[in-house]
Amino acid sequence: MAPPKKASAASKKGCCGCGITGILKFLAILLGVFMPIYYVLEQNLEKFYIFETDHLHDLAKRGIAAHGNDTRAIVKYIVDELSDRTSTTKHINHDEEWVFNNAGGAMGAMYIIHASITEYLIIFGTAVGTEGHTGRHTADDYFHILTGTQTAYVPGEYEPEVYPPGSVHHLHRGDVKQYRMPESCFALEYARGWIPPMLFFGYADTFFSTLDFYTLWRTSFVTGREMIGNLLKAKF
Repeated sequence: MAPPKKASAASKKGCCGCGITGILKFLAILLGVFMPIYYVLEQNLEKFYIFETDHLHDLAKRGIAAHGNDTRAIVKYIVDELSDRTSTTKHINHDEEWVFNNAGGAMGAMYIIHASITEYLIIFGTAVGTEGHTGRHTADDYFHILTGTQTAYVPGEYEPEVYPPGSVHHLHRGDVKQYRMPESCFALEYARGWIPPMLFFGYADTFFSTLDFYTLWRTSFVTGREMIGNLLKAKF
C-alpha cells in the first residue's frame, strides 16, 4: 500500500485562508448585529440616568458650605440627601466600603456610592497626595472637588487648570489630561456614559504594576454587586 500523500503547502495555505475568512465573516455579522443596537442605546442614554449634574454640583457646594473642611461630614451630607431623594434612594450604597484605586499611575481610595452600566458615583481622594493620567474614557466624568485643590494639564498649555473646593472638573468623553491631587484632596466623582469599558483602565495597574489582586477582587465584587443590583432595580 502506498503511503498517504502529505498535504501540499498550497492546500495548507488554502485551509488557513478559509479559517481567517470564516473569522472575518463572523466578526462582520457580530458588527452588523450589535452596531444598530449600540446606536439606538447611544441615542437614548439620557433615559437611563438617575442623577442630575446640576443637582450633584449644588449638593456638593451645600455640603462644603455646611461642613467646611470636614470631609467625613461632607460625604455623609451628600449620601444622606441622595438617600432621601425618591429617584435615587434605592440605588445608594450606604456602606463605606473604601478600597484602594490605582489607575494611570495615580493612587487613591474610593467609596462606591452607586454603580450601573451607564453611571457611577464615588468619593475619590487621598490624604497623602497623588498624580497621574486621567485615562481616555467612554463616559463624561464630573469631578466635584470637596476638599483640597486639584490641578490638571493638557499638552500645549503653559499654565495648569485649577479646581478649588466647590468647582467641577468636567473631563469630556474621549479627552485626556494629566492631573494632580495634593494632600487631603477628595472629590465626588460622577461618570455618565458607557461604564464597563472604563474598568480596563482601572484594572491595568494591578496586572502591570501593583499586583494587588485582593484589592482588584474587592473592587470587582463591590462594583459587580452594585451594577447587578441596580440593573434589577431599574424600571424600563
